[in-house]
Amino acid sequence: MLPVVPRAGLGSVESRHVRRSWSLPFFAFFVSVSFILAPAIDPTAAFALSRDSTLLDPGVLPDDTIQTVTSGDAVITVVRDQFGVTKIEVRAPKVGKPDPGTAKAIAYDMVLARGWDESQYACLVSLWDRESHWNVNAHNAKSGAHGIPQALPGNKMASVAADWETNPATQITWGLGYIAGRYTNPCGAWASSEAKGWY
Repeated sequence: MLPVVPRAGLGSVESRHVRRSWSLPFFAFFVSVSFILAPAIDPTAAFALSRDSTLLDPGVLPDDTIQTVTSGDAVITVVRDQFGVTKIEVRAPKVGKPDPGTAKAIAYDMVLARGWDESQYACLVSLWDRESHWNVNAHNAKSGAHGIPQALPGNKMASVAADWETNPATQITWGLGYIAGRYTNPCGAWASSEAKGWY
């Protein structure tokens, strides 16, 4: 039997599988940094909030900065803090106090009664201006949505009162409940409407 002679340049099996002294610490460092950076990096950092908005890239903002962009009817504020956390706020343009006795006046009182502020009311005005122009009789023949909040179907608002077809207070009560349950507040619903065209 012939003796096993290692091929030139390769050395023994043991010498080919020896780790370099720096490889394990380097691998551990790489994995540690990955775990720290992965939650901090937002893969959706560059995005457009609506079809006519200016492209915002919060990922490139320096720390503690505020960027405000006007997008259609919305005002979008992007704030980046010292921890790299990006907060985006979508607000509608400011509106004055509504005329007494109008549907908007009813909504204004209801919004404040829920503990929301005037910026939330401004979002609601923009949202329902787009949806129904605050018309209790607004009806979308294609979808069947009805009333000021464009409830789909309209008879959902009967859960508030039987006069849901004609009473703005009933429609607004139902609409605010729907918004609170689904979007937290009117500005959340407005942001959805800006992004998708509906809420």
